[in-house]
Amino acid sequence: MLLVERLVGSVARCAAGFPDKRRGRNAGYPMRDLGMAAFSVFFMQSPSFLAHQLRLEEGHGHSNCTSLFGITKIPSDNHIRAMLDPAPPSLLQPAFDEALGALEAAPGGLDVFRRLGGRLLIALDGTEYFCSDRINCPQCSTRRRSNGKTEHFHAMLGATLVAPGHDKVIPLPPEFIAPQDGAEKQDCENTAVKRWLATHGQRYAKFDPIYLGDDLNSRQPICRAVLDQGAHFIFVCKPSSHPLIEEYINGVELETHEETHKRGKTRFIYRYRWIHKVPLRDGKDALNVNWFDIEIRRADNGKVTYCNSFITDLSIDADNVAEAAACGRARWKIENEKFNVLKTKGYNLEHSFGHGQQNLAAILVTLNLLAFAIHTVCDIADEAWRAARATFGSRRIFFSDLAAITTYAIFPSWSAFLHALASRTLPPQPPPVPP
Repeated sequence: MLLVERLVGSVARCAAGFPDKRRGRNAGYPMRDLGMAAFSVFFMQSPSFLAHQLRLEEGHGHSNCTSLFGITKIPSDNHIRAMLDPAPPSLLQPAFDEALGALEAAPGGLDVFRRLGGRLLIALDGTEYFCSDRINCPQCSTRRRSNGKTEHFHAMLGATLVAPGHDKVIPLPPEFIAPQDGAEKQDCENTAVKRWLATHGQRYAKFDPIYLGDDLNSRQPICRAVLDQGAHFIFVCKPSSHPLIEEYINGVELETHEETHKRGKTRFIYRYRWIHKVPLRDGKDALNVNWFDIEIRRADNGKVTYCNSFITDLSIDADNVAEAAACGRARWKIENEKFNVLKTKGYNLEHSFGHGQQNLAAILVTLNLLAFAIHTVCDIADEAWRAARATFGSRRIFFSDLAAITTYAIFPSWSAFLHALASRTLPPQPPPVPP
């Protein structure tokens, strides 16, 4: 079984366990088919995929929905939305585990992500995926704009496997920022971080992870929540938002290390400074952290081109400070190489595929994240998938042609499909269904 086939099958097994609100014999479409119909749209990056497959099914008696996604009957968009609304996104957790497990089992699959003594880096960051001043549901967060209008929006905390110097990122299960039962205050990103760590921290503890985050996360409750999971952190820490730390670093002579790097014809000086055991806040219960910063300046004119500072629980010295800073800077990859790709490169994260009243928006976003995760794992570890991708070059061309070819041709299996893409040859087509 090809890796892509196995990973798509893991999503199907999850979908089969979605709650079914129908009773008695009123169950024309299995929940598996309803879940996979939605997933297939994201995986093929074609909003019209199901409509094209319905036409193929009418003309030939079956379609790629059957052969590639195991869908026995293609449901309508409205029926998919109505039936998926009650399904909690947590039911898709096993499919994320399967994707990461496949990467772990592949030769060198996870090695390219390991840093600072073999640890994995997990970046945490929030993003919105829906906003409207008209449409809303009970799961919406709200905000008041200066023009008097109330905006309703959906947001989530993304968790992503990243590594400096590596162009791939692997999405992990999200945590949704939404009204919480019994809570008086509106949900926020930091609260979602704590929930994510409580839910998933032990699952990833075996990787001895380092959690990456922005200045919003560099507060004692979040740092303590990470340590309670047996993990580590490197969080952006601006001295201006941590006056106690700023007082410490301005009052002592800091350890310093410099390196010179050449980019093209220009040389740059990388200066690192650090200090150990700085209290994160006032009070006897203050957590001691290690602070370090990086400043990059041109060697010819001294112009500073980059600077940032971080806190961590890891010990910092001249041998690892450069790598620690590179890991801290890798946090931006969750924005550039995950959220940006999801919003602008065919996954259409901000498009409202369905709103619902319960979990519809969240379950559809999670299926979209799974499609991205499986695509990326296959880019790394599935030889047949990689051969097909190499034929087309860019991601845009590959998925554009993938959507086009499945509109006109039926493939009996994933193996035949990827072989056709790699060789640019179509398999024999089934005869048309007699009228």
